[in-house]
Amino acid sequence: MIDEFTEDAVRRMDKSVEATHSAFNGIRTGRASAALLDRIYVDYYGTRSQLKSIATVGVPEPRMLTIQPFDPSSIKLIEKAIMESDLGLTPSNDGKLIRLPIPSLTEERRKDLVKQVRHYAEEGRISVRNVRRDVMHDLKQLVHGGDVGDDEERRAEERVQKLTDDHIHRIDDLLKKKEAEIMEV
Repeated sequence: MIDEFTEDAVRRMDKSVEATHSAFNGIRTGRASAALLDRIYVDYYGTRSQLKSIATVGVPEPRMLTIQPFDPSSIKLIEKAIMESDLGLTPSNDGKLIRLPIPSLTEERRKDLVKQVRHYAEEGRISVRNVRRDVMHDLKQLVHGGDVGDDEERRAEERVQKLTDDHIHRIDDLLKKKEAEIMEV
């Protein structure tokens, strides 16, 4: 029973770390990355569609993204979605292809992005701690129900705390890497 709780905790904590990593990928650094556009949604024929499902995103050079829509009539919609996003990029199109030049980041913008990354990291840590809280509560319920003893509960709590510390450490490592990537000139 306790093993099921810890396995569930590991799975949920892994998901929290992965979600944090995905959020980091969507944050712009000085280099072009197709993952930058993963958070962009386009209102395509009345349906909110992810950009990568209606267009091909390419990275022809380090400071340029290209977007080739499957349906050329959707170029204006894609441009509008990019302009309304928080990326701060200005698209230009030639009727068939959208080019997104990635400008160098100013020092002020770098600091704003670092704040945003730290916010995502804190959300990830909170998510991991919420999993720990839930599992601890479930363990207490087992003890109150008489299903396990106090010693088993204490060992399980220590194991869950170690899992929590490991996952938070992984999020902190991701944060350090992303901060270094953002601040790199």
